[in-house]
Amino acid sequence: MKRTREMKAGQMVSRYSSLRTLLVFEGLLVGIVSGLVTSLYRYVLDRADDIRNAALGLCSGHPLRMACWFGILIVLAVLVTALLKWEPMISGSGIPQVEAELLGYIRPRWWRVILGKIAAGFLCIVGGLSLGREGPSIQLGGMAGKGVSRWLKRFRLEEHFLITCGASAGLSAAFNAPLAGVMFALEEIHKNFSAMVLLSCMAASLIADYISNGIFGMEPVFSFQFIGMIPLHGYAYIVILGVLCGVLGAVHNAGMLGAQTLYKKLGFLPQVCRIAIPFLIAGVLGFVMPELLGGGHHMVAMLYAEHPNLGLLLTIIVAKFLFTAVSFGSSAPGGTLVPLLTLGAFIGGAYGSAVVDWFGFDRDFSTNLVIIAMAAFFAAIVRAPVTGIVLISELTGSFSHLLSLSTAALVAYVVAETLGSKPFFESLTERFLEGQKGKVIVKGAGNKKSIITSIIEEGSEADNCMIQDLGLPSECLVVSVTRGANELIPRGKLRLKAGDTLATMVSERDLAAMESVLKHKTSF
Repeated sequence: MKRTREMKAGQMVSRYSSLRTLLVFEGLLVGIVSGLVTSLYRYVLDRADDIRNAALGLCSGHPLRMACWFGILIVLAVLVTALLKWEPMISGSGIPQVEAELLGYIRPRWWRVILGKIAAGFLCIVGGLSLGREGPSIQLGGMAGKGVSRWLKRFRLEEHFLITCGASAGLSAAFNAPLAGVMFALEEIHKNFSAMVLLSCMAASLIADYISNGIFGMEPVFSFQFIGMIPLHGYAYIVILGVLCGVLGAVHNAGMLGAQTLYKKLGFLPQVCRIAIPFLIAGVLGFVMPELLGGGHHMVAMLYAEHPNLGLLLTIIVAKFLFTAVSFGSSAPGGTLVPLLTLGAFIGGAYGSAVVDWFGFDRDFSTNLVIIAMAAFFAAIVRAPVTGIVLISELTGSFSHLLSLSTAALVAYVVAETLGSKPFFESLTERFLEGQKGKVIVKGAGNKKSIITSIIEEGSEADNCMIQDLGLPSECLVVSVTRGANELIPRGKLRLKAGDTLATMVSERDLAAMESVLKHKTSF
C-alpha cells in the first residue's frame, strides 16, 4: 500500500512538469461545459423575468389576484428554503464557496450545487428579489470545472485550476465578457497571476464567450450612445466622482454585511420566515415600484431613455440599495454584481444631473459619467479595479474610455481603503468560513496527496525566508520552486524570493493548514 501511494505521488510530480500545456486543452473542455451550464442559467433567469412581469401585469388592479400573487410568493419562499436545506452550499452569491474550496476547507457535491443553484435562482427571480446572476454564474462555472476534473480523475491541484477556469468561464458567459472573466479569476478567485491560471482561464473564457454569443447574440449588455471622451480639463469632475463612489462603496459593503448580521439576529425565526421577508417585500414593490425588481440591468436604460430628474434618481438609489440588502442578507441564492452595477449607474446619473444643473457641466458627456461611476463603484466594493475597468468596457462595448475609467477606479479604490472598508468578497468568505467552524465540512480527507502552488508575495513573511523555516506541515513535500523561467532545486536552505512559485505536495487533511501557512500577512 505504501509503495502504491509512492508511485501515485511520483506520477503526480511527473504530471506537474507538463501541466501548463495540458491545462490549456483542459481549459477548453471546461469552457465548453461551463459555457453551456451558465448559458442555461442565464436563459432560465430571462424566462423568470418574463414570467414575473406577465404575472404582475395580470394581477395589477385586481385585489383577489394580487392576494393570490402574495400566496405564490410564500410558496416560492418555501421552495427556496427546501432547496437550501437540500444543498446549503447554494446560498448567497456562491463566490465565497468557490474561494473556500480553493482554500481546502470545503468539498461540495458539484452536481447538487448546479441543480440547486439553477432551480433556486429561477425561483428567486420569479419572486422579484434584487439579486444578480454573476456570483451564481461563477459558482456554476466552478462546479462545472470540478465535474470535468472528477470525470477526468485529476489530482487536487489540477482540480483547483479547473475550478478557477470554470469560474472564469462562468463570468464570461454571463456577461459576454471574456477578458473580465480572466481578470476576475486572477484578481479575486486565484489571487495571483500564475501563467498556468492565465493561459487556462483565457482558453475557458474565450470558448464560453463563443457559446454565449452563439445563443444570446453579440450585443453588449448595456447599450450607451457616447458623443466622445471627456476632455482633460473635465477630469476634476471624474476625480470627485471617484471620491463619491469610494465613500458609497464603503457604505454599500457595510450595509450588505450589516443586513447579514441583522438576519442572524432573527435566528429565532424559522429559516422559511427569514427567506419569505424579501419575497413579501418584492410583492409590495411589484405593484408600487416594479422597476426595482430583479437584478436591475433593465433599469439602466431609464437613464438615457427617460432622463429622470435628480429627486427620482436619488429615491431609486436608496430604495434599490435597501431592497438589495434585504434580498442578499437573507442568504437567498443570488449575487450582487448586477444590482451593484445598477446602483453605480444611477449614482453616475444622479451626479451627472447635479453637475450639469449646478456647475454647467456639458450635458453631452453626462452618459460618460454613468459608466465611469459603474467602474469606480465596482473598484471600491470588490477592490479589483482592473477587473472593473475591463468588465465595464466589455459590458458597454467600448474601450475608448480607459483613461477616465482608470482614474475614477483608482481614486475610489484608495478612498475605500482609507476608510477601512474591506474587499466585499473577502469579507463574505471570512464570514462563510467563520460560520462553518465546528462543522465537518471536508468529508473523507485523509492521506490522499495533492499538489498546491503558491506565489511568494513581496514583503510577506515568506519573502527572503528559507524553505526549512517556513513551518510547513511535517508530511509536506516541496516539489519545485520556479523563479522566472528557471526551476530551482528545492533544498531546505534555499532562500525564497518574491515572485517565486512554490509547488508542494501535501495530504488532503493538511490542505487548510498548508494554505494558512502560505497565506502570510505582509510585514512592514
